[in-house]
Amino acid sequence: MKRFWIVILLLIMVTVGSAGTTGKLAGRVKDESGKGMAYVNVLVLQDGKRITGIQTKDNGSFIIINLPPGTYDLKFQLQGFGELTVKGVVIKADQTTTQNATLTKKDVVLEAVKVQAYKDNASTGSERKIDMAVSDMNGTTALQSVSLSVVGGELHALPPGTRPEKPLEMYCIYVRNCPPPPPPPIYTTDDFASVVENNYKYALAEPLSTFSIDVDTACYTTLRRLIESRQLPLKSYVRIEELLNYFDYDYPQPKDGHPFSVYTELGKCPWNSKHQLLHIGLQGKTIDLKDAPPSNLVFLIDVSGSMSPPNRLPLVQESMKLLVKQMRPEDRVAIVVYAGAAGLVLPSTSGNNKAAILDALDKLRAGGSTAGGAGIQLAYKTAKENFLPKGNNRVILCTDGDFNTGVSSNAAMEELIVEKRKEGIFLTVLGYGMGNYKDSKMEILADKGNGNYAYIDNLLEANKVLVRQMGGTLYTIAKDVKFQLEFNPAKVKAYRLIGYENRILNKEDFNDDTKDAGELGSGHTVTALYEIIPAGSEESIKDVDPLKYQTVQLTDTATQSQDLLTVKLRYKKPDEDKSILMEKPVKYKLVPDAQLSENFRFSAAVAEYGLLLKDSEYKGTADWKQVIELARSSQGIDKEGYRKEFMTLAELARDLSAGIPPRPKDDLMRE
Repeated sequence: MKRFWIVILLLIMVTVGSAGTTGKLAGRVKDESGKGMAYVNVLVLQDGKRITGIQTKDNGSFIIINLPPGTYDLKFQLQGFGELTVKGVVIKADQTTTQNATLTKKDVVLEAVKVQAYKDNASTGSERKIDMAVSDMNGTTALQSVSLSVVGGELHALPPGTRPEKPLEMYCIYVRNCPPPPPPPIYTTDDFASVVENNYKYALAEPLSTFSIDVDTACYTTLRRLIESRQLPLKSYVRIEELLNYFDYDYPQPKDGHPFSVYTELGKCPWNSKHQLLHIGLQGKTIDLKDAPPSNLVFLIDVSGSMSPPNRLPLVQESMKLLVKQMRPEDRVAIVVYAGAAGLVLPSTSGNNKAAILDALDKLRAGGSTAGGAGIQLAYKTAKENFLPKGNNRVILCTDGDFNTGVSSNAAMEELIVEKRKEGIFLTVLGYGMGNYKDSKMEILADKGNGNYAYIDNLLEANKVLVRQMGGTLYTIAKDVKFQLEFNPAKVKAYRLIGYENRILNKEDFNDDTKDAGELGSGHTVTALYEIIPAGSEESIKDVDPLKYQTVQLTDTATQSQDLLTVKLRYKKPDEDKSILMEKPVKYKLVPDAQLSENFRFSAAVAEYGLLLKDSEYKGTADWKQVIELARSSQGIDKEGYRKEFMTLAELARDLSAGIPPRPKDDLMRE
């Protein structure tokens, strides 16, 4: 039996690797003139399957680290250029393999094109030569420039093969200084669950709006990474509630014995002057971390092959080091990893022995397939074995979500997590990497595991989540928190909850303590917005036929009341299973524009930003100028600079939407 466990230990050590078991691949991609080429997709394949990939930098260079030794094929791809395949590239341990490439322009033949931009060249007599840039008819694919000539007002194509010798300085027909075509899309298998936006509900027929709170913030950092990479996100990437909840707001601390306070404000809706906007804020009680209960943490780290790029496992290691440095002697940390198999690489260790924890993190290496289900089972087992009855018991999962062996379907993973949360162990999910990122699975794990979900795109974000907001991330003060708003139809004709589409509950779920809902951490804020069509408005919304057997009418109570609505909340203490009811009537009070708080104006700017990125059917008169002006007028103290960064992202998104070349980030920050 002893020999058996020695063999198992050796297998685990091989799985996670040790220093000196991987190599690097570096190189530079040039065009035929020798100029470095940006945005070239560099794909690493083995046996015809994609192992990893990266895009070249502005000067054409690239580097991929943590590649297991072996023989690979490389593909270099850029639209408008011929694809280049290099076979038999050998990677050796502790060595950097250099592989440069030169791409050749490839002519594109189109049956239907439209003019994207043009520039006049020299005119001779009755002939005027024009260089034109064209795209396909849907306008999404920028193609090579072609030369055409105009004779007597008619357009004639030059002989086949005629091309401008030098790159064109292009001018749009409708806007001067038109940019070059945008970079090609990054090769990606990202997976984001699509959502259907909430529509309007008639308050007279459906006065109750019920939903679970959400303190996840992954969407904001995901969009930030895309926009800073000069890409606009797909609609399915945008979850407005996560944009709102990325930011802190100035809400009062609770004083009535409940673990949170409720804040409301009503003003005119910026993107529809005939509507009103209701702002609701929840402020979690801030606990002193010196007095916080001891923590029993299990780091569950994905070390599969897909985690090899620098923004995945290497960033995970640095992120976890930040958290370890905050640990107290009474706190404990264990490390479980999973790739082709799952293994315990560090038993539960006191926060007083930081050197051992940091050393275990340093030795992790990526390689193999992704047995995520087995890893989660082992992590929960480890947490249970070291369970602290009065402590904070939590698994922290770090992954790109690419589960491809073992328990991997959404339904199976959900079942597993629901079963384990009943043992009093909470879950934090931290997402890393883009290009193969499984957001849909990550969100399910966090939602079903009594936990929260954040996306870490750099070390600054890791510091925000794991150091500055450590209390909110790790220490739950209330679980299964549900909102239920009852609107007064004498004041509200119709309402629409902005975002929270995957958090909607049935009205019966509010009083059902068996229904799972969101968790609130120490010091966390939760923000929700409703767009309201006021009573008396003649505006019509999508409706059904009148009822045949009954009517719905206003009561005297409704018409005589000055209430806009009643806010009800249910929550449970972290170690209890019976919910507590909190109720607050809200009077109708429309705040003039000049008196609206910074909370209201900034949240409205963030919501409008989301509506524009989604190209929402409810965006009304929303525009980027208003988003930026609202954000600038409500920046406030902004010690960490998050609101200023938001303005920069809004400006970048505006420019990308208009086809204007993005300026350097520092230029935008100085404005």
